[in-house]
Amino acid sequence: MPAEIPPDLRLVPGTLALWAGNGVCLGLPPPAALAGGGCVLAVAGLLLLSWRRRWTRILAGALACAAAGASVAGIRVAGLLAGPVPELAGQSVVAELVVTGDPERGEPRVRGSALARAVVTVPARLVSVTSGRRTYAVRSPVIVRAYGPGWSDLVPSTRVRVSGRLDPGRPERGVVATLTPRGPVAVVAGPSRVQELASRLRSGLRGAVGELPPDVRGLVPALVVGDTSGMPADLVEDFRTAGLSHVTAVSGFNVAVVFGVALLAARWCGLTRTAPLVGAAAIAGFVLLARPQPSVLRAAAMGLLTVVALLTGRRKQAVSALCVAVLVLLLADPWLARSYGFALSVLATCGILLLAPRWRAALARRLPGPLADGIAVPAAAEVACAPVVAMLSAHVSLVAIPANLLAAPAVAPATIFGLLATLAAPIHHGAAELLGRLAGLAARWIVTVARHAAALPGAAVSWPGGVTGAVTLAGVLLVVLLLAPYALRHRAVTALTVALVAVWAVRPVLPDGWPPRGWVAVACDVGQGDALVLAAGEGVGIVVDTGPDPRAVDRCLRDLGVRRVPLILLTHFHADHVEGLPGVLRGRHVGEIEVGLVPEPRGEVRRVERWARAAGVPVTRAAIGEQRRIGDLSWRVLWPARVIRGEGSVPNNASLVVLAERAGVRMLLTGDLETAAQRALLQQEPTLRADVLKVPHHGSAFQDPRLTWTVQPRLALIPVGRDNPYGHPAPSTLVLLRATGARVLRTDTDGEIAVVGSAGRLGVVTRSTSKRRARRRRFPGPPITVAAEGCRTVPGTWNAGF
Repeated sequence: MPAEIPPDLRLVPGTLALWAGNGVCLGLPPPAALAGGGCVLAVAGLLLLSWRRRWTRILAGALACAAAGASVAGIRVAGLLAGPVPELAGQSVVAELVVTGDPERGEPRVRGSALARAVVTVPARLVSVTSGRRTYAVRSPVIVRAYGPGWSDLVPSTRVRVSGRLDPGRPERGVVATLTPRGPVAVVAGPSRVQELASRLRSGLRGAVGELPPDVRGLVPALVVGDTSGMPADLVEDFRTAGLSHVTAVSGFNVAVVFGVALLAARWCGLTRTAPLVGAAAIAGFVLLARPQPSVLRAAAMGLLTVVALLTGRRKQAVSALCVAVLVLLLADPWLARSYGFALSVLATCGILLLAPRWRAALARRLPGPLADGIAVPAAAEVACAPVVAMLSAHVSLVAIPANLLAAPAVAPATIFGLLATLAAPIHHGAAELLGRLAGLAARWIVTVARHAAALPGAAVSWPGGVTGAVTLAGVLLVVLLLAPYALRHRAVTALTVALVAVWAVRPVLPDGWPPRGWVAVACDVGQGDALVLAAGEGVGIVVDTGPDPRAVDRCLRDLGVRRVPLILLTHFHADHVEGLPGVLRGRHVGEIEVGLVPEPRGEVRRVERWARAAGVPVTRAAIGEQRRIGDLSWRVLWPARVIRGEGSVPNNASLVVLAERAGVRMLLTGDLETAAQRALLQQEPTLRADVLKVPHHGSAFQDPRLTWTVQPRLALIPVGRDNPYGHPAPSTLVLLRATGARVLRTDTDGEIAVVGSAGRLGVVTRSTSKRRARRRRFPGPPITVAAEGCRTVPGTWNAGF
């Protein structure tokens, strides 16, 4: 350690130590955390008594801060666990709650054969709980996971009563219990006037942009108050890929914009002396509008520090002030130590304070001042946050800095006009709509940047996730920052560096083993759902089911290079097979959507029809025995011949069953077919054989062994989600498949699965979707002898000119 630490960094060791003490000890039992804090404090005292050098005082101070963090964490967790709530875990109770945050709607879940409602997660504070005949008054933070109606419309500070089951919470995350309601929610008291006003203003903003296109309509509230509920899922994914996710969350930038506009307005009105007070009042109002949650309060603190630092130019004092703010926030709310959002806010502020001024000065020698600021500030924040982003996403965005540079000029106008529209909405709807349209013009440019940046080949490259990836990337960035001044002074070194970076950036566009050469079919890893792609030529694929997530199936198709989809086959209308349809339709030329029988559910049918109508894609009905061909891919529809009622799930048993063939490889795709329909199919096709079997219903226990033994697959593909609540695939199904000699592959353990080769040299390449690493395996063996009823083209049933 150097003998002397610069004044602006004196508080950094203590801040990092307290942060570490908080983060580590939140996961320990309170007695262990307090004991650890005492031991660390004792070591700090021994250091001060033994050596009286400057470095010992610095180290002792850091250890004392770590002890303080450990003690605060232990005390707060102990207080959280005190009281009756932890003892009531596992019991049915009647609870009164105060909602503390905006409800968040999750993905819909499919249970059995029916589509359940989407889960709504509501942060709340438990104020009263009744178990049996005893009622306890408490103040415990809980999470409500509700499936019934009424929860998604609750406003923070609303008091409600509900009966349900209490389950253990996550004390290390500040939640003492999880409540699952079992009945309707009853509102005991409405929200406070402040929260009601904030909700009216937020609703007014949504109304002001209600006539804009969906992407823009969802983005403006996200830019202004962090309300991302209206953003399409694929747009959220594109923002993540382009490194623009930070603009959709309440951050220090929002606070800086509000503060700056308030200062300008105050000075324009002649209130020069009171301008700082006007700015502070504006920030207070913004915090109330965006909800006074920890993330918003954190953003307000970071934003104020950044504004003060940039206005005064006192970087040293600003860094010290940042450390003080972090210390105060961690002592007040130790759970921030485990918040990635908090870490990103602090890192972004550090980058702006430490890197941006130097970069701005260097750029200002050749560029105008505003342009230099526009480049230096987002680039510094992006570089500072990159290690944590890589740790969370296991990838590094190559387009983040240019995308931020292009989008940055539009963020402030969109935010300002959006705020003005919010304030004008209760007064004059027409004025609010006009301001909303102005905000939409700026937001449209941001959407365009995000869409095009995310669509670039190699927009993001894989990187090790977790702590290892973060530390590695931090080391790489540190080396680059240290060597950059030397490289810029020597043209030859600069040219070589640029060439190396260009080669590294182009590398993801070059063939890297995915998609593998000669791929026949790919089972996409889309979670608990089905999405398969059949190769039909260069950049052309037939999609069979689309999974539950538009982002996941869109990513799979982009990775495969599929730009044209002549046909989408939807086996049946459960959410885990059709909800990803917008992801397939987005940005691709789709010729037709073909469906089978539609006994139920009608709601999903209407959703599919609406998506297809919006994309201008016709929806047709598949016919039993229908045969089609495109290129060297052909297929035949084997089922459904009829609707089976009274045994199993009606929609599952009505699944489309297709026998496809390419390069001599026969593939039987069975949707969610259950035992009754499997028996009927076998009676209809008694000699059915295939090289590859898409196992019905995610490998559930509802299998007819005779079908599996008749088909005799060499490869059995099971699309299934990790840790799914249904126990898929069933152990009995795995035993059955292996007994027939089939090699079983699953998307939950193998990732994406590509069938390659031909019937004589059948192989498979798997790729982990988290690590993006491919592994090739061969399954040699003689081709399976098939009956003569191979697929053939039926004249007039397919337009090959698509």
